[in-house]
Amino acid sequence: MSLAPTATEIAARARADLRAGLPVVFSDGAKGLIALASETASTDRVDDFRALGAPFIVLSDWRARTLNLPLYEGDIARIALPKDAGSRILKALADPKDDLDRPMKGPFQSLQGPEHGSAEDARTAIHFAKSAQLLPAMLCVFRDDAVAIAREHGLTVLPFSVARSQLAESQPFHAVAAARLPMVASEAGRLHVFRPDDGSAEHYAIEIGRPDRDKPVLARLHSACFTGDVLGSLKCDCGPQLHAALAQMGQDGAGILLYLNQEGRGIGLANKMRAYSLQDQGFDTVEANHRLGFEDDERDFRLGAELLQKLGFASVRLMTNNPRKVEMMGQSGIEVTERVALHVGQNAHNAHYLATKAAKSGHLL
Repeated sequence: MSLAPTATEIAARARADLRAGLPVVFSDGAKGLIALASETASTDRVDDFRALGAPFIVLSDWRARTLNLPLYEGDIARIALPKDAGSRILKALADPKDDLDRPMKGPFQSLQGPEHGSAEDARTAIHFAKSAQLLPAMLCVFRDDAVAIAREHGLTVLPFSVARSQLAESQPFHAVAAARLPMVASEAGRLHVFRPDDGSAEHYAIEIGRPDRDKPVLARLHSACFTGDVLGSLKCDCGPQLHAALAQMGQDGAGILLYLNQEGRGIGLANKMRAYSLQDQGFDTVEANHRLGFEDDERDFRLGAELLQKLGFASVRLMTNNPRKVEMMGQSGIEVTERVALHVGQNAHNAHYLATKAAKSGHLL
């Protein structure tokens, strides 16, 4: 029967559980890691983890560097949960908002060795937290009977092999609906909605006119920016870029704008606001991401290439200042015949942000 959840659906359930503050079990046979997102952990669940054995905290490399923790295992750090530490300590280790006010944390006991599972297993848990747009900090305990504990308490079990394949592969999606949409930029607009198979946030394609599928189409990959696109934030140039791109397509009579729900360079709106708060403390946009434990950019631009292919496009004139988008399009099977610069929206509030994108992220401004 087909009533049982697929691997994609189990992974989606695991992400939802972590966001809700529930543990999940990453399994390898009967054994595995019981894992809980630090930012959603309650004091009662932390106590329950302590009762299970020897809980430990896993942090991404950037967060560990911020806390001056040694990286014995490459790009993660594992530390023992301090005695009597509750959810407040967990959240302080995950969230850097008070780092400057309370810089001294610890001392901590760094962990290595198979009695806590492998470093690769802990690394998978961290990457999975990122994929759920949670801070990359996890409370874990390794148990030989992890799957039995999961069954006893109704926890989601996700095999490590499935988690790794879900993280490595671009999430498949399908067309849901499309309709004519007259806009200020062009009355000849059409909106296509695509839904990922894991039920996560939908992505949109705004088609202007009737672009010839046999010729390079004027295109833009636009990552969702609630603050810029909707609220008119002056901290970025996203809103002006969105409207300028649509206006140019309307003027040319044809184009395709992909509106990808990868807010905050893929870290989500809540983490983006955390980054903004750190910027108010004096950190630039890249430094803020790193203090949170994220990479400079967590977006997956393969998604844009797949959307274009589903719509029948093989080549584009790409509106972007980001060379990485051009590179990823080529690697994903979309030919970029021209990069079209998009220099709009500069102001006194975002001057430092734009300068940082140019200096540290290679944007051509």
